[in-house]
Amino acid sequence: MITLDILCARFTTLDPGDLQRWIAEGHVRAERADQTLVFQEIDVERVRLILDLRETLAVNDDALPVVLSLLDQVYALRRQLRRAGLPPEAPG
Repeated sequence: MITLDILCARFTTLDPGDLQRWIAEGHVRAERADQTLVFQEIDVERVRLILDLRETLAVNDDALPVVLSLLDQVYALRRQLRRAGLPPEAPG
C-alpha cells in the first residue's frame, strides 16, 4: 500500500484536489488507515492511466468517465476471453 504523500511524490503532476475528485467519482479507490488515505498498487496504476490520458491524449474531465468505462470494458472482455481459453487478441 502507498500513502497519499508518496503517491503525490511519485506523480509530480498529480493535483491532490483532482485525486480527491477521482476518488469521489469512483475512478480511483482509496482506503483509510487511521487518518491517512492509502492506495493499492492497482489504484496507483489507475492514477497513472488517468494522468496519461489527460496529459498525453488530452482527455478532458468531461470525457474521462467515458474513456475509463470503455477501457474497463475492454479489460473485462480480455479477462473473459482468457478464462474461456481464447486469445485476447483478434487473429491478424
